[in-house]
Amino acid sequence: SSFFMVFRIGLVKEVVEKLEEATRVVFATSEVKKVNVKKRKIASHLRKASSELSNPFDRLRTAPNLYSGLKSNMHMKKHDAMADAMQLSLQSLPGISTFTDRAVIGMLKSFAGIHRDNKLRAWSRDFRLSAGVGAWSVNMIFGMDAGWAVEGAVGSEYKIDATYLSPHVNMASRMMSACKHYGVTILLSEAVQELMSEQAKSKLRNLDRVTVKGSTQVQNIYTYDARSKGADFFLYSRSDDQADMEAERYQPNIWLDDQDLKAMRHHVTDDFEQEFMTGMKYYYDGDWDLALERLERANEIMVDAAMEEGYLHDEMDDTPDRKELYRTETADGPCKYLISFMKSHGGKAPPNWAGWHPLLSK
Repeated sequence: SSFFMVFRIGLVKEVVEKLEEATRVVFATSEVKKVNVKKRKIASHLRKASSELSNPFDRLRTAPNLYSGLKSNMHMKKHDAMADAMQLSLQSLPGISTFTDRAVIGMLKSFAGIHRDNKLRAWSRDFRLSAGVGAWSVNMIFGMDAGWAVEGAVGSEYKIDATYLSPHVNMASRMMSACKHYGVTILLSEAVQELMSEQAKSKLRNLDRVTVKGSTQVQNIYTYDARSKGADFFLYSRSDDQADMEAERYQPNIWLDDQDLKAMRHHVTDDFEQEFMTGMKYYYDGDWDLALERLERANEIMVDAAMEEGYLHDEMDDTPDRKELYRTETADGPCKYLISFMKSHGGKAPPNWAGWHPLLSK
C-alpha cells in the first residue's frame, strides 16, 4: 500500500499576488468563463459578418477563417494556463518548507502509528493470515514528489474515477516502488528534499542518483531512515487532540526532539553515517573498489549495532541459519542494493559512468 503526495497550490494568505496566481492557474474557473464569453463574442461576430456578406460563397469562405481564429485563441489560452502551472516555483511560496516538512512528518507518524496500534499488531498473530506464508505483519511504504497536478473526474460513461493526473503523481509512484529495491520505508524525490527546512534535510540520507522509467530527469533520491524493530513507539503515544495540537504548533526542531522520529532512527549511528557517506562519494566518482569496501563496512556497522542494542536477544538462538536470518533482517537495505548493483557490473564502474543510473522497473 502507498500514499502519493502531490503538493497542491491553494490559499496563500501572506502574498496577494501569489493567491491570484495560484487561483488563476489551479482554480481556473474564471479563465473558463472568460474563454466562454470570448467564444460567444466570436460566434456573434461570425453570424454578423456572415449576414453582411451578400454572396453566399463569400459566407462559406469567411466562416472557416473566423472559426479557425476561435480555435487558435482557445488553444493558446489552455497552453498558457498549463505553461504557467508548470513554471510556478514552489520554492517562491511563503511557508512552503513548513508545509513540506509537515507532509513528510505525516508519512512518518503514520508509520509509527501502524506499529503502535494493538489491533494491527494482533493481525500478525492471527493464524488465518499467516497460514502457509509464515510470519506476517502490517506495514506501509511511501513515495513523495512535489509539483502540479490536474484534479478531477476522469473516465468514460461506464466508469469515472476522481483522481490526479501529472508527471509528478507518476514520480511519486516510482518513488514508492523504488522503496522495495532499496529496502526503505520512504523515498523522497529531489524536488521534495529541496523544499524542506535545513533541520529536516540534515536527517535525510542520499541513497542514489537515478532516472526513473518514463522520465529523463537525473535526480538524487533520499530517505528518512525508519525501522520499527527495536523501536518502542508505545512509550510515546498521544491522544488525537494532543497530536493535532503538536501539528499546529510545528517547529523545525521537531526533527531533533520528537521521540517517534528519534525512535525509528535508533539503528543509525554516527560511525555508520560516516562510512556510508564516504562510500557514496567513491560510488559517484566511479571508484567502485573503495565504494564496495566502505559500503560493506557500513552495513557491518549497522548489523553490529543491532546486535549490541540487544533487542534481538530474546529471538536469537545459536543455529547458523537463524543467525544469518538475523543478519539479513538487520542489514541496511540501501547498502545491500548498491553493493549488489556494483557487483552486477563486475565491481567496476562502466566506462561511460556519469554518477547515475536508470531504475528500469516501475
